[in-house]
Formats: sequence, structure tokens, C-alpha cells
Amino acid sequence: MSQLQRLVIAESQVQGSIVFLSSEQQHYLQRVLRLKEGDRFIALDGKGQTWIATLESDQATLIESLQISSELAVSITLMLALPKTGFDDVVRQVTELGVSCIAPVISDRTLLNPSGNKLDRWRRIAQEAAEQSERQIVPTILEPIPFKLALEQLQAASCYICAERSSSQHLINCGLGDSVIVAIGCEGGWTTDEIESAIAHHYQPVTLGKRILRAVTAPIAAAALIAGMVESQAKGET
Repeated sequence: MSQLQRLVIAESQVQGSIVFLSSEQQHYLQRVLRLKEGDRFIALDGKGQTWIATLESDQATLIESLQISSELAVSITLMLALPKTGFDDVVRQVTELGVSCIAPVISDRTLLNPSGNKLDRWRRIAQEAAEQSERQIVPTILEPIPFKLALEQLQAASCYICAERSSSQHLINCGLGDSVIVAIGCEGGWTTDEIESAIAHHYQPVTLGKRILRAVTAPIAAAALIAGMVESQAKGET
């Protein structure tokens, strides 16, 4: 089914087997992708359900449910202190790598104060990246909150905080539960107080290597490492 184009639809658009397409979706399917009536595409709800659909003018019909599995067996949340620039690319690339949730946070060294429009933009980027990378799930992007509040609200089986210039264990050598949070700082990294707060909330300090990574490189490296670990373990079990 990889040759069929993918489109995320909202639950509110579906009535029975009929999908009522928005004007933007109609334009995308008919003008951008050049699909004609009767042509097929893959519709997904962004939460795990996927169907083959046929285009019919301003609507589509769901004709077959698909059982596709391209998601990671571990739920990954990236808690990211917002960098000055480049967050759009981070959202796009970690979505491609299989992240389940992106939690932007405001740290002591954060300079960016995003508007609601930014959040809407990030969510659109995540949806587009999920379609492109043939995922069944569109990552959740939470509203930005202070870092210490995020430590209290977000929980996972395994929690790590990346600390540059440290002698901590490398992330690749750490164990993973069925859910994992990795916290990554912005330019300048975390303050000592922030790292101590994370440790108090049962976060383990880790490193991504001996080199200092840019704030927009580190989350991509972390996501790729975890995805590789998860998929290597899964392959070893089969």
C-alpha cells in the first residue's frame, strides 16, 4: 500500500463509511495529488486506525480497514526546552522517527515565547510528517509549559534528562520501559537547579556522546537512538 497517498482525517468528518472532506483536503487530493473520482488513497485517523478510501467528488468512501504496523513498540515523549530557531524542523524529523509526544517546555534559558499560532503550525507539520512517513499515529504536541511543571505532570516508565559535559551513562546503554521521556535543553543546556529538580523527580542524567550537539540536533539524535534500540530489540525477538 506504500504507493497510495495518505491523508489524516478527523473523527468528526466520518459518518458511517462516508468521509466529508474539507475544502483544503479536496484541493490537496484533486489539485495537488491529481487524484480523480474513483481513485484510491489511504485515510488515517492519526490514532491508529487506517483505511483504503475512494475519492468521490467532495467526499470519500471508506472501503476497507487496514492492519498496518509501522509504530514503535515503545511510546517516546520528547520534553524539549524551546530553542530560538529550528523547532519546525525538529517536529518534522522526530515525527518521522516515531516519537509519540512532543512536550515543549519553558526553561530558565528559553528565549522563545511561542504564540498559539506556532502551536497550530507545529501540529500541522506533525500531521504532514506522519502522512509522509507512513505512520498510523500523529504525535501529540502539548502546549508549552514551565519545565518544572512538566516534571510534575508527565510520567513514563523510564525518564532521562540529557546533560552535556557530564560523565553520565550514554542513552544507548540505558534500559527502556514501555514508555520513555527524554528531556533536552535549549541553547546553553539545563541549569544545575533544573537538573537537580529532574533528578528529584526520578529522571536519570544521560549523555548523547562526547560531542556537544546543537539544541535542534540533540532531540533528533535521541529519537533516532531510541528508535534504533527498540527496533533492534524487536528484530532480535522474532
